[in-house]
Amino acid sequence: MKTPTSTLKTILFLVFLLSFWMSAQSQVYKTDEPFAHTFSIVARDANTGEMAVGVQSHWFSVGSIVSWGKSGVGVVATQSFVNPAYGPEGLKLMESGLSPEEALNQLLNEDPGKAVRQVAFLNTSGKVAVHTGASCIAHAGHAFGVDYSVQANMMLTDRVVAAMEEAFTNNPQLPLAERVVGVLKAAQLAGGDIRGKQSAALLVVGPNLVDNPWEDKRIDLRVDDHSTPIEELARLLTVHRAYEYMNQGDLDVEHGDMKAALKSYGKAEALFPENLEMKYWKAVALASNGKLEEALPIFKVVFDKDENWRELTRRLPAAGLLQLEKNQMAKILSL
Repeated sequence: MKTPTSTLKTILFLVFLLSFWMSAQSQVYKTDEPFAHTFSIVARDANTGEMAVGVQSHWFSVGSIVSWGKSGVGVVATQSFVNPAYGPEGLKLMESGLSPEEALNQLLNEDPGKAVRQVAFLNTSGKVAVHTGASCIAHAGHAFGVDYSVQANMMLTDRVVAAMEEAFTNNPQLPLAERVVGVLKAAQLAGGDIRGKQSAALLVVGPNLVDNPWEDKRIDLRVDDHSTPIEELARLLTVHRAYEYMNQGDLDVEHGDMKAALKSYGKAEALFPENLEMKYWKAVALASNGKLEEALPIFKVVFDKDENWRELTRRLPAAGLLQLEKNQMAKILSL
């Protein structure tokens, strides 16, 4: 059994080794650069043209430094000892007309720390370029093909990259976002980050340039600190899809197509059945379109769960959102 003194000596020796290694890497690594030892994927959907980055790491808020994208341009994953400049600078170079390979090579040639970098670029044509530095911590590697690149470093096993590639290539029927989450799950099952799990992110952008910056990201989900970040990311994606159906239902109502609206609202509720807001606005839409009797039982369910929704209903007429006869409003509020 180790004595306290021998344990302290061991700790000091390990600190010395780490300090020595970092000193030896002084020409390629800056102490102000974040660690993001991780696994990630950059990918494109050949049918929709959407592009995505998916990532997981045992590091806080990995999505804030690893994943980058711009509609109509491409996506970037920059990891290991992260140089965040690869994200915005890589997108800028690809937008100027450089291929992923040309853009990545230009940045690598300017980076004295390229030996500890792991970076992947993908553009709107599905072309990719990827680099795994010789000093990335094992197990480290990458694999790529048309429309995708998967990369990982500091993995528990050497099976992670192969598992990721297989998960992507074997599931072309899935929407891109769900396909990417499946790749992250496969990486974790194959061993994942040797340190464990902490954060994950999913970014999806479109195939064409957009006029407004707020239209750029179709999906932008981050789990910054969680015991099971990939599962939480998958849950958030389901919630995102539910709200997409809610938004579509609202558009259907605006177009006077209640049949389509109810179908969209139904899909939203099926994905997120415990959400009161989805039920509530469905009831409002029904009541506003001459279907008060269908709306009443939904209002009652919502009011029984939370009285605040009843108070909100009282305020809607003044905002022009629920224009009913007084007796109809009274019927709702008396539930």
